[in-house]
Amino acid sequence: MTAASTRGCRGCGAAALERVLDLGKMPAADDFPALDAPTAHSVSMHPLAMDQCPDCGLAQLAEDDTVTAEPRGVEPQALRDQAAAAVSGVQAAGWLNGGTVREFGSPHGGSWLPLLESRGFTVTEAPADVVIDCFGIMHEPDQRAAFAQRAAATADDGVLLLQFHTLRAIVAQGQWNALRHGHFAYYSLRTLRLLLAAAGMRVAAAWEFSLYGGTILVAAVHGTDSAPVDSDVTRILDAESEVLDAGPDAVRDLQRAADEQAHALSSWLERENAAGHTVFAYGAASRAVALLHLAGAHRGLLTAVADASPGKQGRRMPGTDIPIISPAELVAARPDRILLTLPDLLPEVRAQWPELEGRWVVDL
Repeated sequence: MTAASTRGCRGCGAAALERVLDLGKMPAADDFPALDAPTAHSVSMHPLAMDQCPDCGLAQLAEDDTVTAEPRGVEPQALRDQAAAAVSGVQAAGWLNGGTVREFGSPHGGSWLPLLESRGFTVTEAPADVVIDCFGIMHEPDQRAAFAQRAAATADDGVLLLQFHTLRAIVAQGQWNALRHGHFAYYSLRTLRLLLAAAGMRVAAAWEFSLYGGTILVAAVHGTDSAPVDSDVTRILDAESEVLDAGPDAVRDLQRAADEQAHALSSWLERENAAGHTVFAYGAASRAVALLHLAGAHRGLLTAVADASPGKQGRRMPGTDIPIISPAELVAARPDRILLTLPDLLPEVRAQWPELEGRWVVDL
């Protein structure tokens, strides 16, 4: 294969990268135009593609020329529940030692600091006993520098707790629209160990969660010696091998998944429209932007997208003319079908709006 770009790997610096997914030009996933802004003059399109490094295995955003201000989202209950379960699990395993904590946050919101403060930890900007990064590091264009920064922020005998959406889940479940502007890296545990080792750290323990179809939380400590590998780490690495051992060829399956899912959504919307059904969606999430655009959705087929974030309400989905409304407006509209763009939200929305039971659509 020929190299996909001349930039070099964001993680290890290798020169040759391979293109594994190319969505062409897409609207920026975090630029929500005002509802009354002229469509033709309010949307700019940007290349959106994923490269993979054949040396370290890091899947990465090929380029990003977007400069946008993302409206702050409302943290889903599923994410809050998972954070509480993760901190409890880490504590039970004996990893919450010392008294200081530092967090590298995600621009999508949410924080583990209250969970640590309730356990007696004090927030600091100095090297801390516990350093937290929950979906934050993937937003860093320079991955080598980002891992070095987090290593430096971790006290000599401290622990770095780093959580990420695993490449294994993305590939195995065809989650092609995990690719978005502003998300610069997509990790396997194998690759993460290499990037941490380059920063002088090693993975000492790991936990798996079902959030987003598959996330991993690691406990990393200073040192790159040949300490025994935790059994859970070994198990996760073995499971990754079953999906990712084909290298870039395995990740290229995402291209087929993108084409198939976009076609399925387009066909479903057309059928629902022909049947006279009113269709709304819930979740103006970043991964919904590429899906709706690739499927050619518009308000003639999809009336509106509801979202709990006040910063998104009264705006429009990037790249389409579909308005974003409040959940209250969704309930009042009583649509025939509601496409849920984030399946993790299903328990939350069903409990919150029982009057919409039977209208939620997750799988097409």
